[in-house]
Amino acid sequence: MHVFNTRRGILAIKDKKCYTLSQSNWDLLINRQGLHELLRVEIERLNPLNDIPDWLIDEVLPPIGTQEVWAAGVTYLRSRNARMDEAKESGGATFYDKVYDADRPELFFKATPQRVSGHLQPVRIRKDSTWNVPEPELTLFVNSWGTIEGYTVGNDMSSRSIEGENPLYLPQAKIYEQCAALGPCVYVPEKPIPSSTLISIEIKRAGRLMYADSTTLNSMKRKLEDLVAYLFRECNFSSGCFLMTGTCLVPPNEFTLAPGDEIAITIDEIGTLKNTVV
Repeated sequence: MHVFNTRRGILAIKDKKCYTLSQSNWDLLINRQGLHELLRVEIERLNPLNDIPDWLIDEVLPPIGTQEVWAAGVTYLRSRNARMDEAKESGGATFYDKVYDADRPELFFKATPQRVSGHLQPVRIRKDSTWNVPEPELTLFVNSWGTIEGYTVGNDMSSRSIEGENPLYLPQAKIYEQCAALGPCVYVPEKPIPSSTLISIEIKRAGRLMYADSTTLNSMKRKLEDLVAYLFRECNFSSGCFLMTGTCLVPPNEFTLAPGDEIAITIDEIGTLKNTVV
């Protein structure tokens, strides 16, 4: 089922029927063990709305409360190659190669809630960067106990020019205002999301398709549970957290985002996250 955080309350959609949930606090709703079962039980005692509201998409908020957003890097071969490419001149290319082959993954802090955009909200490119890209990523919602309870679509906005100057500039390349987007909902399935799940992206400029590509989760080198386990080794999250799991979809080196570009990221079963660049 799909859970939406909206300006008019929290809605759940299951089997094309929409329900208004009794819980109004997003953190209290999602940060629990057995989220799917809790939602199933509540929906059984509710009467569905007549239709899915027309206002739903216009009123949807980022599916985040007080959670931090973290991210994993170099989890796909294509991502490793792209990072090595951009860091050649600085001499930092070898670090990405080593991370890809290491037992320990690359994990980094990505965003606080106020820096996260939702569906149809703007994402930003840095004014001091010359090479900017979106990174479409399956994003996990992990509860305080370290259990994956749901999934959403993530956009990890990145400055490749700044990161390429020096790997130590990674926080500046990744963390700034409106540097991440999540949405449109949290998908809460009964079973873990399959490795055959398709992730797709389209970037349009003035209506013209500039870049499109897709990949499946089974091209990821690392297991989702292993990424979570490393993140929770020495970190506690009182309301749970979101973890972006890396991307294999990287536009060609000659491409950079521009204000007005429209980004659409789709993940099977979850939905489509759309944002405009400012």
